[in-house]
Amino acid sequence: MLTAGIDSKELSKANKPNAATATTMSVALTIETAGKRGQRIRAAQAAVKVGEATLEGGRRQLYADAAAAYADTCRARNALVRQEATLRALGDIVNANTVRRKVGDIGGLELSQSQVERDRYEADVVPARAQVQTAAESLSIPLGRRYSEVFGNAELACDAPAVNGLDDVDQLVRQAQDARDDIRIAHAALDATRASADLAQANRWVDPVLNVGLKNTPSVHALTDAGGNVTNSPAQRSLSLGLTVSVPIPLSRTQRGEVLQAQSAVTQAMLALRSAELRAQTDVRRVHAQFRAAQLNEQRYRESVLVQSDKVVEGMRLSYKKGAASLLELLSAQRSADEVYLAWLQASADLATATVQLQLAVGASPD
Repeated sequence: MLTAGIDSKELSKANKPNAATATTMSVALTIETAGKRGQRIRAAQAAVKVGEATLEGGRRQLYADAAAAYADTCRARNALVRQEATLRALGDIVNANTVRRKVGDIGGLELSQSQVERDRYEADVVPARAQVQTAAESLSIPLGRRYSEVFGNAELACDAPAVNGLDDVDQLVRQAQDARDDIRIAHAALDATRASADLAQANRWVDPVLNVGLKNTPSVHALTDAGGNVTNSPAQRSLSLGLTVSVPIPLSRTQRGEVLQAQSAVTQAMLALRSAELRAQTDVRRVHAQFRAAQLNEQRYRESVLVQSDKVVEGMRLSYKKGAASLLELLSAQRSADEVYLAWLQASADLATATVQLQLAVGASPD
Protein backbone atom coordinates (compact mmCIF):
# COMPACT_ATOMS: atom_id res chain seq x y z
CA MET A 1 0.00 0.00 0.00
CA LEU A 2 1.41 3.42 -1.04
CA THR A 3 0.78 6.36 1.29
CA ALA A 4 1.65 9.99 0.54
CA GLY A 5 0.61 13.23 2.20
CA ILE A 6 1.39 15.92 4.76
CA ASP A 7 3.08 14.63 7.84
CA SER A 8 2.77 17.88 9.81
CA LYS A 9 1.70 21.46 9.14
CA GLU A 10 1.86 24.12 11.77
CA LEU A 11 -1.45 25.94 12.23
CA SER A 12 -0.50 28.26 15.13
CA LYS A 13 0.62 31.67 13.92
CA ALA A 14 3.00 32.06 16.83
CA ASN A 15 4.90 28.91 15.89
CA LYS A 16 4.74 29.19 12.12
CA PRO A 17 8.10 31.02 11.78
CA ASN A 18 9.81 28.04 13.43
CA ALA A 19 7.96 25.25 11.55
CA ALA A 20 7.95 23.98 7.99
CA THR A 21 5.37 21.81 6.35
CA ALA A 22 6.67 18.24 6.43
CA THR A 23 5.59 15.73 3.78
CA THR A 24 5.80 11.98 3.91
CA MET A 25 5.69 9.03 1.55
CA SER A 26 5.67 5.40 2.63
CA VAL A 27 5.14 1.90 1.32
CA ALA A 28 3.47 -0.72 3.50
CA LEU A 29 3.83 -4.41 2.59
CA THR A 30 1.74 -7.10 4.24
CA ILE A 31 3.76 -10.27 4.61
CA GLU A 32 1.41 -13.24 4.28
CA THR A 33 2.41 -16.17 6.46
CA ALA A 34 1.53 -19.88 6.44
CA GLY A 35 1.26 -19.95 2.65
CA LYS A 36 -2.15 -18.26 2.55
CA ARG A 37 -1.88 -17.35 -1.13
CA GLY A 38 -1.09 -20.92 -2.13
CA GLN A 39 -3.94 -22.21 0.02
CA ARG A 40 -6.40 -19.81 -1.62
CA ILE A 41 -5.27 -20.92 -5.09
CA ARG A 42 -5.60 -24.56 -4.10
CA ALA A 43 -9.11 -23.98 -2.70
CA ALA A 44 -10.17 -22.17 -5.89
CA GLN A 45 -8.79 -24.93 -8.12
CA ALA A 46 -10.59 -27.56 -6.04
CA ALA A 47 -13.85 -25.65 -6.44
CA VAL A 48 -13.33 -25.58 -10.22
CA LYS A 49 -12.86 -29.37 -10.26
CA VAL A 50 -16.11 -29.82 -8.33
CA GLY A 51 -17.91 -27.72 -10.95
CA GLU A 52 -16.35 -29.65 -13.82
CA ALA A 53 -17.27 -33.01 -12.29
CA THR A 54 -20.82 -31.83 -11.64
CA LEU A 55 -21.15 -30.64 -15.24
CA GLU A 56 -19.95 -34.01 -16.55
CA GLY A 57 -22.50 -35.77 -14.33
CA GLY A 58 -25.29 -33.69 -15.84
CA ARG A 59 -24.08 -34.52 -19.33
CA ARG A 60 -24.25 -38.25 -18.61
CA GLN A 61 -27.85 -37.86 -17.46
CA LEU A 62 -28.59 -36.38 -20.88
CA TYR A 63 -27.01 -39.51 -22.38
CA ALA A 64 -29.47 -41.67 -20.43
CA ASP A 65 -32.46 -39.55 -21.46
CA ALA A 66 -31.40 -39.56 -25.11
CA ALA A 67 -30.83 -43.33 -25.10
CA ALA A 68 -34.29 -43.98 -23.63
CA ALA A 69 -35.93 -41.70 -26.21
CA TYR A 70 -33.88 -43.32 -28.99
CA ALA A 71 -34.96 -46.82 -27.95
CA ASP A 72 -38.60 -45.77 -27.74
CA THR A 73 -38.42 -44.20 -31.21
CA CYS A 74 -36.96 -47.39 -32.69
CA ARG A 75 -39.59 -49.53 -30.97
CA ALA A 76 -42.43 -47.34 -32.28
CA ARG A 77 -41.01 -47.35 -35.82
CA ASN A 78 -40.49 -51.10 -35.97
CA ALA A 79 -43.95 -51.67 -34.49
CA LEU A 80 -45.44 -49.53 -37.25
CA VAL A 81 -43.58 -51.55 -39.89
CA ARG A 82 -45.06 -54.74 -38.46
CA GLN A 83 -48.57 -53.28 -38.26
CA GLU A 84 -48.43 -52.04 -41.85
CA ALA A 85 -47.26 -55.49 -42.99
CA THR A 86 -50.17 -57.09 -41.14
CA LEU A 87 -52.54 -54.54 -42.71
CA ARG A 88 -51.30 -55.51 -46.16
CA ALA A 89 -51.78 -59.19 -45.34
CA LEU A 90 -55.37 -58.49 -44.23
CA GLY A 91 -55.90 -56.55 -47.48
CA ASP A 92 -54.68 -59.57 -49.45
CA ILE A 93 -57.17 -61.75 -47.57
CA VAL A 94 -60.00 -59.35 -48.43
CA ASN A 95 -58.99 -59.37 -52.09
CA ALA A 96 -58.81 -63.16 -52.12
CA ASN A 97 -62.18 -63.44 -50.36
CA THR A 98 -63.74 -61.09 -52.92
CA VAL A 99 -62.70 -63.47 -55.68
CA ARG A 100 -63.81 -66.51 -53.69
CA ARG A 101 -67.20 -64.88 -53.05
CA LYS A 102 -67.73 -64.35 -56.76
CA VAL A 103 -67.11 -68.01 -57.51
CA GLY A 104 -69.29 -69.08 -54.60
CA ASP A 105 -66.49 -70.58 -52.52
CA ILE A 106 -67.44 -68.54 -49.43
CA GLY A 107 -70.47 -66.63 -48.28
CA GLY A 108 -70.95 -62.89 -48.04
CA LEU A 109 -70.73 -62.98 -44.24
CA GLU A 110 -67.15 -64.22 -44.26
CA LEU A 111 -66.20 -61.57 -46.83
CA SER A 112 -67.78 -58.86 -44.71
CA GLN A 113 -66.03 -60.12 -41.60
CA SER A 114 -62.62 -59.99 -43.32
CA GLN A 115 -63.38 -56.45 -44.49
CA VAL A 116 -64.35 -55.42 -40.96
CA GLU A 117 -61.14 -56.84 -39.54
CA ARG A 118 -59.08 -55.03 -42.16
CA ASP A 119 -60.83 -51.70 -41.54
CA ARG A 120 -60.55 -52.08 -37.77
CA TYR A 121 -56.86 -52.85 -38.00
CA GLU A 122 -56.33 -49.87 -40.30
CA ALA A 123 -57.87 -47.67 -37.61
CA ASP A 124 -55.17 -48.94 -35.23
CA VAL A 125 -52.38 -48.17 -37.70
CA VAL A 126 -53.28 -44.47 -37.94
CA PRO A 127 -52.41 -43.63 -34.28
CA ALA A 128 -49.32 -45.83 -34.60
CA ARG A 129 -48.02 -43.51 -37.33
CA ALA A 130 -48.65 -40.53 -35.07
CA GLN A 131 -46.82 -42.28 -32.24
CA VAL A 132 -43.74 -42.67 -34.44
CA GLN A 133 -43.70 -38.94 -35.13
CA THR A 134 -44.25 -38.14 -31.45
CA ALA A 135 -41.43 -40.42 -30.36
CA ALA A 136 -39.09 -38.88 -32.93
CA GLU A 137 -39.92 -35.36 -31.74
CA SER A 138 -39.26 -36.40 -28.14
CA LEU A 139 -35.61 -36.79 -29.14
CA SER A 140 -35.47 -33.02 -29.61
CA ILE A 141 -35.31 -32.46 -25.84
CA PRO A 142 -32.00 -34.28 -25.14
CA LEU A 143 -30.62 -33.20 -28.52
CA GLY A 144 -31.30 -29.54 -27.79
CA ARG A 145 -32.50 -29.06 -31.40
CA ARG A 146 -35.36 -30.23 -33.55
CA TYR A 147 -35.12 -33.85 -34.62
CA SER A 148 -35.45 -32.88 -38.28
CA GLU A 149 -32.59 -30.38 -37.96
CA VAL A 150 -30.23 -33.08 -36.72
CA PHE A 151 -31.25 -36.12 -38.78
CA GLY A 152 -33.24 -34.60 -41.63
CA ASN A 153 -35.07 -37.35 -43.52
CA ALA A 154 -32.59 -40.04 -42.52
CA GLU A 155 -33.90 -42.99 -40.54
CA LEU A 156 -32.45 -44.00 -37.22
CA ALA A 157 -30.13 -47.00 -37.14
CA CYS A 158 -32.04 -49.27 -34.81
CA ASP A 159 -29.82 -52.35 -35.02
CA ALA A 160 -28.55 -53.21 -31.57
CA PRO A 161 -24.75 -52.78 -31.46
CA ALA A 162 -22.60 -55.63 -30.21
CA VAL A 163 -21.68 -54.84 -26.61
CA ASN A 164 -18.76 -56.63 -25.00
CA GLY A 165 -17.17 -56.49 -21.60
CA LEU A 166 -20.38 -56.34 -19.56
CA ASP A 167 -20.38 -59.90 -18.20
CA ASP A 168 -17.88 -59.70 -15.32
CA VAL A 169 -19.79 -57.81 -12.63
CA ASP A 170 -16.80 -57.66 -10.28
CA GLN A 171 -14.70 -55.99 -12.97
CA LEU A 172 -17.54 -53.56 -13.62
CA VAL A 173 -17.66 -52.67 -9.91
CA ARG A 174 -13.93 -51.92 -9.91
CA GLN A 175 -14.30 -49.83 -13.05
CA ALA A 176 -17.14 -47.87 -11.45
CA GLN A 177 -14.94 -46.91 -8.50
CA ASP A 178 -12.62 -45.06 -10.89
CA ALA A 179 -14.99 -43.72 -13.55
CA ARG A 180 -18.37 -42.88 -12.01
CA ASP A 181 -19.30 -39.22 -11.94
CA ASP A 182 -20.77 -39.22 -8.43
CA ILE A 183 -17.53 -40.71 -7.07
CA ARG A 184 -15.47 -38.16 -8.96
CA ILE A 185 -17.69 -35.40 -7.60
CA ALA A 186 -17.29 -36.80 -4.08
CA HIS A 187 -13.51 -36.94 -4.49
CA ALA A 188 -13.46 -33.36 -5.80
CA ALA A 189 -15.69 -32.21 -2.93
CA LEU A 190 -13.38 -33.91 -0.41
CA ASP A 191 -10.35 -32.16 -1.92
CA ALA A 192 -12.22 -28.87 -1.82
CA THR A 193 -13.15 -29.25 1.86
CA ARG A 194 -9.59 -30.23 2.74
CA ALA A 195 -8.28 -27.17 0.92
CA SER A 196 -10.81 -25.01 2.78
CA ALA A 197 -9.75 -26.55 6.09
CA ASP A 198 -6.09 -25.86 5.34
CA LEU A 199 -6.97 -22.28 4.37
CA ALA A 200 -8.95 -21.81 7.59
CA GLN A 201 -5.96 -23.05 9.58
CA ALA A 202 -3.58 -20.81 7.65
CA ASN A 203 -5.82 -17.77 8.18
CA ARG A 204 -5.27 -18.08 11.92
CA TRP A 205 -1.67 -16.97 11.46
CA VAL A 206 -1.22 -13.22 11.76
CA ASP A 207 0.30 -11.22 8.91
CA PRO A 208 2.92 -8.63 9.94
CA VAL A 209 3.04 -5.37 8.04
CA LEU A 210 6.39 -3.84 7.06
CA ASN A 211 6.25 -0.06 6.57
CA VAL A 212 9.10 1.93 4.98
CA GLY A 213 8.70 5.68 4.71
CA LEU A 214 10.50 8.94 3.99
CA LYS A 215 9.78 12.19 5.83
CA ASN A 216 10.85 15.46 4.19
CA THR A 217 11.05 18.62 6.31
CA PRO A 218 12.02 21.79 4.38
CA SER A 219 14.62 24.18 5.76
CA VAL A 220 13.61 27.07 8.01
CA HIS A 221 15.37 30.38 7.28
CA ALA A 222 16.25 32.93 9.90
CA LEU A 223 13.79 35.80 10.43
CA THR A 224 14.78 39.15 11.92
CA ASP A 225 12.73 41.91 13.45
CA ALA A 226 13.06 45.66 12.87
CA GLY A 227 15.96 45.83 15.31
CA GLY A 228 17.89 43.14 13.42
CA ASN A 229 17.34 40.46 16.01
CA VAL A 230 16.71 36.85 14.91
CA THR A 231 13.22 35.88 15.96
CA ASN A 232 13.28 32.14 15.14
CA SER A 233 15.56 29.17 15.17
CA PRO A 234 16.71 28.43 11.63
CA ALA A 235 17.02 24.76 10.59
CA GLN A 236 18.41 22.90 7.64
CA ARG A 237 16.33 20.64 5.41
CA SER A 238 15.71 17.23 6.91
CA LEU A 239 15.06 13.92 5.03
CA SER A 240 14.52 11.01 7.41
CA LEU A 241 13.89 7.31 6.84
CA GLY A 242 11.37 5.41 8.93
CA LEU A 243 11.00 1.63 9.27
CA THR A 244 8.26 -0.01 11.32
CA VAL A 245 6.90 -3.53 11.65
CA SER A 246 3.31 -4.00 12.82
CA VAL A 247 2.17 -7.35 14.19
CA PRO A 248 -1.55 -7.75 14.95
CA ILE A 249 -2.42 -9.17 18.35
CA PRO A 250 -4.74 -12.11 17.58
CA LEU A 251 -7.01 -11.80 20.59
CA SER A 252 -10.05 -12.52 18.44
CA ARG A 253 -8.61 -15.87 17.35
CA THR A 254 -8.72 -17.57 20.70
CA GLN A 255 -11.82 -19.40 19.44
CA ARG A 256 -11.38 -22.22 16.91
CA GLY A 257 -14.92 -22.23 15.53
CA GLU A 258 -14.04 -21.76 11.86
CA VAL A 259 -11.35 -24.46 12.05
CA LEU A 260 -13.67 -26.95 13.74
CA GLN A 261 -16.36 -26.19 11.18
CA ALA A 262 -13.95 -26.78 8.31
CA GLN A 263 -12.75 -30.05 9.87
CA SER A 264 -16.38 -31.13 10.27
CA ALA A 265 -16.95 -30.44 6.57
CA VAL A 266 -13.98 -32.69 5.74
CA THR A 267 -15.49 -35.49 7.81
CA GLN A 268 -18.83 -35.09 6.06
CA ALA A 269 -17.14 -35.15 2.66
CA MET A 270 -15.30 -38.36 3.59
CA LEU A 271 -18.59 -39.99 4.62
CA ALA A 272 -20.21 -38.77 1.39
CA LEU A 273 -17.38 -40.33 -0.62
CA ARG A 274 -17.78 -43.63 1.19
CA SER A 275 -21.53 -43.51 0.60
CA ALA A 276 -20.98 -42.83 -3.11
CA GLU A 277 -18.62 -45.81 -3.36
CA LEU A 278 -21.13 -48.13 -1.69
CA ARG A 279 -23.95 -46.76 -3.83
CA ALA A 280 -21.85 -47.39 -6.95
CA GLN A 281 -21.35 -51.03 -5.99
CA THR A 282 -25.06 -51.49 -5.34
CA ASP A 283 -26.09 -49.71 -8.55
CA VAL A 284 -23.74 -51.73 -10.74
CA ARG A 285 -24.88 -55.08 -9.32
CA ARG A 286 -28.56 -54.08 -9.49
CA VAL A 287 -28.38 -52.71 -13.05
CA HIS A 288 -26.28 -55.69 -14.16
CA ALA A 289 -28.98 -58.07 -12.92
CA GLN A 290 -31.58 -56.10 -14.89
CA PHE A 291 -29.31 -56.12 -17.95
CA ARG A 292 -28.87 -59.90 -17.80
CA ALA A 293 -32.62 -60.43 -17.40
CA ALA A 294 -33.36 -58.15 -20.37
CA GLN A 295 -30.67 -59.88 -22.42
CA LEU A 296 -32.05 -63.36 -21.75
CA ASN A 297 -35.62 -62.18 -22.35
CA GLU A 298 -34.78 -60.64 -25.73
CA GLN A 299 -32.78 -63.72 -26.73
CA ARG A 300 -35.68 -66.02 -25.82
CA TYR A 301 -38.10 -64.02 -27.96
CA ARG A 302 -35.68 -63.71 -30.90
CA GLU A 303 -34.51 -67.33 -31.02
CA SER A 304 -37.67 -69.20 -30.03
CA VAL A 305 -40.97 -67.45 -29.44
CA LEU A 306 -40.79 -65.08 -32.41
CA VAL A 307 -39.77 -67.79 -34.86
CA GLN A 308 -42.49 -70.17 -33.73
CA SER A 309 -45.23 -67.54 -33.83
CA ASP A 310 -44.28 -66.55 -37.39
CA LYS A 311 -44.39 -70.22 -38.45
CA VAL A 312 -47.83 -70.60 -36.91
CA VAL A 313 -49.33 -67.60 -38.68
CA GLU A 314 -47.78 -68.55 -42.03
CA GLY A 315 -49.12 -72.06 -41.69
CA MET A 316 -52.54 -70.74 -40.74
CA ARG A 317 -52.61 -68.47 -43.81
CA LEU A 318 -51.79 -71.42 -46.06
CA SER A 319 -54.46 -73.54 -44.36
CA TYR A 320 -57.04 -70.76 -44.76
CA LYS A 321 -56.30 -70.46 -48.47
CA LYS A 322 -56.83 -74.22 -48.82
CA GLY A 323 -60.03 -74.07 -46.79
CA ALA A 324 -58.59 -76.10 -43.91
CA ALA A 325 -58.87 -73.26 -41.37
CA SER A 326 -61.54 -70.69 -40.59
CA LEU A 327 -61.17 -66.94 -40.80
CA LEU A 328 -61.46 -66.65 -37.03
CA GLU A 329 -58.57 -69.07 -36.57
CA LEU A 330 -56.44 -67.07 -39.01
CA LEU A 331 -57.25 -63.76 -37.34
CA SER A 332 -56.52 -65.21 -33.91
CA ALA A 333 -53.15 -66.51 -35.09
CA GLN A 334 -52.36 -63.15 -36.70
CA ARG A 335 -53.18 -61.24 -33.51
CA SER A 336 -51.12 -63.64 -31.45
CA ALA A 337 -48.13 -63.27 -33.81
CA ASP A 338 -48.43 -59.48 -33.72
CA GLU A 339 -48.55 -59.46 -29.92
CA VAL A 340 -45.44 -61.64 -29.78
CA TYR A 341 -43.63 -59.36 -32.21
CA LEU A 342 -44.55 -56.24 -30.23
CA ALA A 343 -43.43 -57.97 -27.04
CA TRP A 344 -40.09 -58.73 -28.72
CA LEU A 345 -39.74 -55.09 -29.77
CA GLN A 346 -40.38 -54.01 -26.18
CA ALA A 347 -37.83 -56.56 -24.96
CA SER A 348 -35.31 -55.16 -27.45
CA ALA A 349 -35.99 -51.61 -26.25
CA ASP A 350 -35.64 -52.76 -22.63
CA LEU A 351 -32.32 -54.40 -23.48
CA ALA A 352 -31.04 -51.24 -25.18
CA THR A 353 -32.08 -49.12 -22.20
CA ALA A 354 -30.58 -51.58 -19.71
CA THR A 355 -27.33 -51.64 -21.69
CA VAL A 356 -27.03 -47.86 -21.58
CA GLN A 357 -27.95 -47.79 -17.90
CA LEU A 358 -25.25 -50.36 -17.12
CA GLN A 359 -22.65 -48.43 -19.12
CA LEU A 360 -23.58 -45.26 -17.27
CA ALA A 361 -23.57 -47.10 -13.93
CA VAL A 362 -19.94 -48.06 -14.44
CA GLY A 363 -19.03 -44.56 -15.64
CA ALA A 364 -18.54 -45.42 -19.32
CA SER A 365 -19.94 -43.47 -22.26
CA PRO A 366 -22.87 -45.28 -23.94
CA ASP A 367 -22.18 -46.81 -27.34
